[in-house]
Amino acid sequence: MKGVTDTRETSRSPEFRLAQGALGGLRQDLFHNAFDYRPLPPMAVDGPLTRRLPERIRSKVRWTPHAIVGACALFVFAMGMDLGPGSGVFALVFAGMPAAAVLLTLVRPVLAFWAALAFTPFVSFLAEYGYGWPWGPTSGIAQVVVMTVVAARTRPRTGAWMWVVTLAYAFFATTLRGGSDNALSVLFPSALALLFVTVLQVRREAEKTVTAQQTVTAVERSKRTLLEERTTIARELHDVVAHHMSVVAIQAEAAPYRVENPPPELEQAFVTIRENAVAALTELRRVLGVVRAEDYEAPDAPQPTLAELDGLVGNVREAGLDVEKTVTGAVRELPQGVELSAYRIIQEALSNVLRHAPGAAAKVEVSYVLGGLGLRIVNGPARGLVKPSPGAGHGLTGMRERVTMLNGEMTAEPDEDGGFEVAVFLPVSREESDQ
Repeated sequence: MKGVTDTRETSRSPEFRLAQGALGGLRQDLFHNAFDYRPLPPMAVDGPLTRRLPERIRSKVRWTPHAIVGACALFVFAMGMDLGPGSGVFALVFAGMPAAAVLLTLVRPVLAFWAALAFTPFVSFLAEYGYGWPWGPTSGIAQVVVMTVVAARTRPRTGAWMWVVTLAYAFFATTLRGGSDNALSVLFPSALALLFVTVLQVRREAEKTVTAQQTVTAVERSKRTLLEERTTIARELHDVVAHHMSVVAIQAEAAPYRVENPPPELEQAFVTIRENAVAALTELRRVLGVVRAEDYEAPDAPQPTLAELDGLVGNVREAGLDVEKTVTGAVRELPQGVELSAYRIIQEALSNVLRHAPGAAAKVEVSYVLGGLGLRIVNGPARGLVKPSPGAGHGLTGMRERVTMLNGEMTAEPDEDGGFEVAVFLPVSREESDQ
C-alpha cells in the first residue's frame, strides 16, 4: 500500500500539486483557527521619532493603532446613521454591523473579515434604495478597512486570499443580481490598500533580516578579531619559548662534559632532558604551523623588549606625536613574555593616539613595582581633524588579550579632559624576576 501511495503522489501533475498547495494556504489563513482570540498588541515606541517623546506621551502613543481602528469604526457608524433608512432598529443595524466588524479586528482579525463579508448582503438589502449592489455605502468602506487591518496584522498571503474571496463574492453577487453598481469601487481601493500593506510588511521583514545579519556579522567580526590577535600573540611568543627551550636543550647536552666522570644516572637524566626539550620544540613548531598565515614570515630580529622602548618613542616622535616617557622604580629584567607584551601594549596605545587623536600630546609611564610592572599611556584631546580609521579595531582587543594571558588587569577609557587613558598592571612573581 505504501508503494501504491508513493506512486500516486509522484504521478500527480505539477498543476494539481500547485492547486492543492494553494487551497492548503487558503485553509490555513482564513479557516484554521479563524475564531481565535488575538488582541492587537500596543505599538512599539522605540522608533527614531517615538523614542524622543516624553515618557508620559509615549505611554499613550502606544495605543495609536487602537485609536485609529476605533476612529474608523466611529466614522462608519456615523455615516451609516446619516445615510441609513430612517431611524430605529433598521438604522442601528445598518450602521452598527459594519462598525462592529471594524472593531472586531482588534481582537479576532480573521473572524472580522468573515463578519464584514457576511454583513454585506444585509446592509445592501437595507440600503437598496439607490445605494448600489453588492455593497452598501457603509459596508463597502468597512470591507476595505477590515481587509487592510487584517492584512497588516497577519501576512501578505492572507491579504491576497481575502481579496480573492472578496472578488469571488462580488462575482457571484453581481451574477445573481444581474448587474453591479459598486463592486469595482470596493475591489480597486482594497487592492491598492493591500498592496501598500504588503510593501510595508516586506520592507519591515527585510529590515529585520538585515538587522539580524548585521548582528551576526558584528559577532563574527568580533570573534575573528579575537582569533587574529591570539594568533599574532602565539606567533610572537613562539620565538620567546623556542629560545628558552633551545637553551635548555643545549645546556642539557653540554652539562655532562663539565663534570669529570659523571655517574651514568646523571648522564641519562641530561639525555632525557635534552630529548624532552627537542620534542617540545618540535611540537611548538607544529603548533606555530597551524596558526601561521600563508603570508607570514618569521622575524629576522629577536622580539622587542622594554630595553628598546626609547627607539619606539623616537620613531613615534618622528611621526609627529609629542610623547614623554617616564620610568619609575628599580629597573630590572623581567620575563621575556612580559617585556614583549608590555612593549606591544605601549606600541599599540601610541599608534591609537596617532590614528584617533592627531595633534594630541601623549605620556608613557613605566613603573617597576613590587610584584609586577605598571604601564600608563595617556593622551590629551585631539587637536586636528580625526579621519576615519581603516583598521578593524584590533588595538584594544589585542591589549586585553595580552593582559589576560599574563593574568593582569587593564582599563581603557576616556578621561575628564577629553583624552584617553590606558592603564595596565602585569603581575610578575619574584621567582620569575630572578630567572
